[in-house]
Order: sequence, then structure tokens, then C-alpha cells
Amino acid sequence: MTTPMPRYRITIEYDGTPFVGWQVQDNGPSVQGRLAEAIHAFCADELIPSGAGRTDAGVHAMGQVAHFDLTKEWPVDTVRDALNAHLRPDPIAVLDCAQVGDDFDARFSATARHYLYRVAERRAPLALDRNRAWQVPRPLDADAMHAAAQALTGNHDFTTFRSVQCQAKSPIKTLDRLDVSRVGAEIHIAAAARSFLHSQVRSLAGSLKCVGEGKWSAKDLKGALEAADRSACGPVAPPHGLYLVKVDY
Repeated sequence: MTTPMPRYRITIEYDGTPFVGWQVQDNGPSVQGRLAEAIHAFCADELIPSGAGRTDAGVHAMGQVAHFDLTKEWPVDTVRDALNAHLRPDPIAVLDCAQVGDDFDARFSATARHYLYRVAERRAPLALDRNRAWQVPRPLDADAMHAAAQALTGNHDFTTFRSVQCQAKSPIKTLDRLDVSRVGAEIHIAAAARSFLHSQVRSLAGSLKCVGEGKWSAKDLKGALEAADRSACGPVAPPHGLYLVKVDY
């Protein structure tokens, strides 16, 4: 009888600016690929860690989760610290590490994913938050955005707010939360669901901006949803304002 390989779960923070996204691709460095390299440098195991969400190029994470199996058992603090040492100088940090059962899967065990989209209202360029928020030069009506957003929560066909490259089998998803609030000089759009379609949050954020500008009414936003037509979506918000905040299990 073979002894099962120990499985580790890590929580990761990263600035997505220099990466082609989470997933390993041929066209540049990825977060997943850098983690695989760090694991190999630490213990010589060759593997690709599995992540909870495939963030796009330029999208950030405060609480991405991944899991992987190692051939040898290591103290969790050693795994965390060794990976961080080998990830330098890239903007990726392993925040914590835990040993879990082999029934844990970062993607399929997740019960909810939480995203934040940051919109910065100012005319001056962003110096400290460059590539970390979507800059808009004029104030938005956060209250109107939040009121309109409530028509999008629940179980719907989100074809309008789905990338044409989306590989999900169905456009039907249940959006548990879509809140818009003002935080200082920023508008924060918070979304939560068990799972999301490709570019869904960025598509929602871009259409909500149309409401905040007064270009769309709440009725227009609801009509865009009901059209179930990608061409009815507003301009898609850029990736650099989006953060994967946390994953629930």
C-alpha cells in the first residue's frame, strides 16, 4: 500500500501587472508558472499547482488559493518561507500554508469567490495606484450604481457579461452579491458567487460605470442582462482594477 503524498494549501497575494495571468501560457510569465518554479527550486518536485481562480493578465489577488502534492512531508512554515524566498523578486507572496487532506481541491472545493473592483475618481494620474485601479476623471453616482446592480443578483443567464472566449459550459450563474459603495475618492464594486464566467466581473463593472455616468438607467442595465447578447454589454473595465479578495471553503 502506497502512502499518499502530503497535500498543501497556500493562500497567495500578487500584483498581476507583470504576468500573463494565473494560468501557465506560452506567451509570458504566469503566477502559476512562477509558483511551479519556486516549488521545484525548493524541493525538486516537478508539478503545476492548482488554483481556485484563473485570473486574467493584469488582475491582482489578495487571497488566491492553490494546492499541490509534495513527495516529502515538510513543516508548513518551511514550505511558506521557502516558496517566498524563491519567488523573489517577483510580486508574489505566499501568505500562509496548511497541510490538508487529499480530498481538498482549491478549485472544486470552493463554495464562494469574492472579487473587488476599484474605480479611482480623479483627474490627476495615479502615481501610487498605477495599474491597481481604474482611473475615471469625473465623479460617478455610486448610489445609482448600487441600486441598478441589485437587478443582476440571483440566478440569471449572464451571456451579456461573458467573454466570447469563455469556456464555461453554461452562461447561467448565481450572483450572490453585487454591491457598489463609495470609499473616499474611490468606488468599490464587490461581487461574490460560487463561480464566475470569464471576464464577468469586469463586464459588470464597465456596465455599472455607464450607470454611474448617467449614460444608462437601471432599466438599461436590466435590459442588457435580459438581452443575453454580448453586444449589449457596456465597455469592459480594464483588468488592473480587479482583485480576487478571498475564496470560501
